[in-house]
Amino acid sequence: MRRILIGVLGPGEGAGQREMDDATLIGELVANAGWAVLTGGRVAGVMGAAAKGARAAGGLTIGILPSHDTLGASPAVDVVLATGLGEARNAVIALSANAFVVCGMNAGTASEVALALRAKKPVILLRCDEITAKFFRGLDADFVRVAMSAGEAIEMLRGLLLSHSGPRKAV
Repeated sequence: MRRILIGVLGPGEGAGQREMDDATLIGELVANAGWAVLTGGRVAGVMGAAAKGARAAGGLTIGILPSHDTLGASPAVDVVLATGLGEARNAVIALSANAFVVCGMNAGTASEVALALRAKKPVILLRCDEITAKFFRGLDADFVRVAMSAGEAIEMLRGLLLSHSGPRKAV
């Protein structure tokens, strides 16, 4: 049986402490659910925090790097993929995960979310403001959810994963 991949998205260097704390807990909860964590692979910000949380809980972590080598990878990432694609690696991330949890926002994260929605992947925005939620719901209201806690986000994922099946549908 193929492992479910949950993408954890958010700012790198510009991530705030609450976003990193949320990402750490999301990583842990995803691992506890038996799913794998997929991030942008770097040690910085939400990416590094989600990988640390999942690793601490014994979960599998996968990182998709923008660089040609693995030098900037988080030590908490088990499987590191060096793409050499730069920011275009965001499309690889958006197409690879079954669903996403977003901890914070910046331009790179917004591009990942938009690409995930274009691919009809469920996106859960964690603690986002109303302007952000409205914008992404305007792109595809059927695939955007807002959660106010990490636990609520995981419960939403469980519901989404149980209610959808098939490789091209939202899971």
